[in-house]
Amino acid sequence: MNSMELCERVVRSLDKHKAQDISAIGVADLTVVTDYFVVAGGTSQNHVRSLADYLEDELAVDGVIVRRTEGYNESKWVLLDFGSVVVHLFQPDTREYYDLERLWKDGVQVDITPWTTED
Repeated sequence: MNSMELCERVVRSLDKHKAQDISAIGVADLTVVTDYFVVAGGTSQNHVRSLADYLEDELAVDGVIVRRTEGYNESKWVLLDFGSVVVHLFQPDTREYYDLERLWKDGVQVDITPWTTED
């Protein structure tokens, strides 16, 4: 699957598992590390950890394996590197502190509304 399809798959999984304030940022023109950042929040340590687990398990079914995981034990900020898509899962206070959307404001904001359900 290409990077946009992977980004969509990530967003759909996070939405299904009730992640908060999901955003996707195209960063291919800003860094060689990845094509997209997906940023989302969980309500607690357990929620963030569960989001990471669900995402890793669901993508593995499609043959997409996480290359690297950081922050899982504390689960204040969990990073999942899927190659062309890097996922950042935050607890609310940590997300507010680091404010990745502001740091990567020069990236392309991806319209994820077709991939999410209305609450």
